[in-house]
Amino acid sequence: MASSASSWLIVVLAVLAANLPFLNERCFALFALRRFSFSKPFWVRLLELLALYSALGFVGFTLESGMGNRFQQGWEFYAITACLFVVLAFPGFVFRYLKRRHA
Repeated sequence: MASSASSWLIVVLAVLAANLPFLNERCFALFALRRFSFSKPFWVRLLELLALYSALGFVGFTLESGMGNRFQQGWEFYAITACLFVVLAFPGFVFRYLKRRHA
C-alpha cells in the first residue's frame, strides 16, 4: 500500500474509532452491556476510547512496518496523537451529551 493511501486509511479509521463509543450503546459496537439498563456510563466510554486508540496505534505501526522501517517514537508522539484522538471524538461527544434533545 502506498504511503499516501495508508495515511488516509489511518485518518479515516481514527475518525470512525474516536466517535464509535459515543454513537452506540454497545461495547465496541459488538457486545451488549446488560448490567447497565439505560445507557453506557461515561467511564465505560472512556475505557473504550482508550482501547480503540491502542488498537489504532497497532494498525498504524503495522502499516508503517509494511512500508519499510518503523521509526522509534518518544512520549511526545503519543501525547500528541492521544490529544488528536480526543479532538476527533468531539463530534460524537457533542451528539451524545451536548446536543439539546427536543421533546
